[in-house]
Amino acid sequence: MLVFATSDKGGTGRSVTSCNMAYQRALQGTDVCYVDFDFGSPTAGAVFQVTEAERGTDAGGLHSFLQGRAGRPARLDIWSATDRQNLVDDFASPGRFVLFPGDRSGGEFVVKPEVVRRCTELFARLEEEFEISLVDLSAGRSHAIDMALAATAEPALRSATTRWMVFHRWTRQHIIAASGLVFGERGIIETGIRYGHDEDELRDRIRFVRTALQDLDSPGLNLRDAQLAWLETCNLGLLAEAAKKSLGRSTLLGETPLEPVLQWREQLISKDDVINHIANHETWAAFDVLARRLTDDRAWEGL
Repeated sequence: MLVFATSDKGGTGRSVTSCNMAYQRALQGTDVCYVDFDFGSPTAGAVFQVTEAERGTDAGGLHSFLQGRAGRPARLDIWSATDRQNLVDDFASPGRFVLFPGDRSGGEFVVKPEVVRRCTELFARLEEEFEISLVDLSAGRSHAIDMALAATAEPALRSATTRWMVFHRWTRQHIIAASGLVFGERGIIETGIRYGHDEDELRDRIRFVRTALQDLDSPGLNLRDAQLAWLETCNLGLLAEAAKKSLGRSTLLGETPLEPVLQWREQLISKDDVINHIANHETWAAFDVLARRLTDDRAWEGL
């Protein structure tokens, strides 16, 4: 299964949430790879705390492979390469967990037929080797999105299961931006049709993820009654806005709560972090739910 993660704006928590979803699935025994297609800023290694690839790699990363300068892209086993301790407890039987980093000096590049051919070849290999390949795309209407849509429209990948997650914060601006990225001019739907995707099938493969939601019932908010009433009114307005722009419950894959740890450092949330009261259990649980829904067909049934 190829799962693509994207967003229209930066700061949505797309990468850190995707990294944690991949981590959760690997903990559950699934063979997972994380493919860093954020070509302008290939820093997934920093979230996994893989120091040698925290800003990409010098050893023939994805940029080099896709542009024909390397025969195969570099890959790192996250379990052995990470600086983090206690990511896996003694009783777990995790699946393989592999990072495909970008190049350290890489940047966005134009999608040419040869690049699409190499991308298609890469995705086909990943489909054979891993149960889930999570591809983190650059934000906005990027070359990375174009490449993913072009490659998955190729005959070699027609039978592959592909799914798209679009991340957004719970604000009016982010709702408008996320809707535009999917349904707007030169958005995912329009671009996918241009490359040969069926519109209805592509729509059914797209779900939204709301990030960093504040629990209005939390006693820790310490708000005055007038402030709380105002926030509740805003929330109702956002729910109406999301429904109007096709980001309502029927297209929602899940939500993540506001997590103080992730405001300070983008990292994996481990069980130890929760047990030691560093991170909130609600955050761990939200990542777990999202990770399981990746392969839950009920969450992706046609609308």
